[in-house]
Amino acid sequence: MAYYKRLRELREDHDYTQKFVADYLGMKQPQYFRYEQGFRDLPTDILIKLADLYHTSTDYLLERTPSPD
Repeated sequence: MAYYKRLRELREDHDYTQKFVADYLGMKQPQYFRYEQGFRDLPTDILIKLADLYHTSTDYLLERTPSPD
């Protein structure tokens, strides 16, 4: 699975909307949509904020580890 699919799965598992995540990240929903669809690469600062939001590691988000710890 591509890392951007993991972003969607985590968001849905937490019952967050794209708008909620986009607001948390300080961006508009269409911009976040492009990250989640794999149309744009994640900048490092956004990657870190997403890891904080989901209480996981950046390695898990990038599929470098199979476990969210």
